[in-house]
Amino acid sequence: MTQTITLSPLGRADGSASYTDNGYTVIATVNGPVEVQRRDEIPEEAAIDVILRPATGVGSVRERHLESIIEKTLRQIILTSAHPRTLIQIILQVVATPGENIATGDLHQSASNLSLLPALLQTSILALLSTSLPMTMALTSTLIAVSRSGELLAEPSPEALEEATSAHVLSFSSHGELLVAESEGAFDIHTWDQIYGKAEHLCRSRSTRDQYQAEEVKMDSSEPMSLEDSLRNVIEEKAAREQRWKEG
Repeated sequence: MTQTITLSPLGRADGSASYTDNGYTVIATVNGPVEVQRRDEIPEEAAIDVILRPATGVGSVRERHLESIIEKTLRQIILTSAHPRTLIQIILQVVATPGENIATGDLHQSASNLSLLPALLQTSILALLSTSLPMTMALTSTLIAVSRSGELLAEPSPEALEEATSAHVLSFSSHGELLVAESEGAFDIHTWDQIYGKAEHLCRSRSTRDQYQAEEVKMDSSEPMSLEDSLRNVIEEKAAREQRWKEG
């Protein structure tokens, strides 16, 4: 899997990030904590407002559903109690989707509501990491589809997703907790166990994923980098740049 990540591409926001993966490109901005309208004020914590803007046209029920999932997820990640009676706003702009027609500018609209969710969650986390907002954990997310033959497909193409019997988005926290489990289609418990194992393998770091296994189990050094490892590298590079800036 290959991702393109840019932290803080927009200078006027408190935090921002650009993320490209599996044909999707999303830009996110974070502003906050800012003043909140009294009707939206929460006495003991910050309110979170997520706005999703599609690549073309205006938002619909699909976008509102995704906004709800993202808002509930980020509420578990952002330390909202540190900023009571304020607002933290995350705006997500979809820039490109798989199957974009360069000649006409038409953008492919996937039949699944879940295909875009991993990119939205990853971009949100990256934008938050570029701010000074306190967070309790980070998050990595992936999309798994089950083909008609029962094969598990990681980050499937739009064509494969449309032919799949089910689609699943799973997100794991940096503590190993399953934070998001959204599914579409028909599947059984045995298939779910396989989906969970594959998603954990893709998302979690090799070192943290195996920390509870027997010591004699050796990790394969040739194993591709996980999403958690990629996220850790981004954080380390950001910290190194900030340290160089402080040192002049």
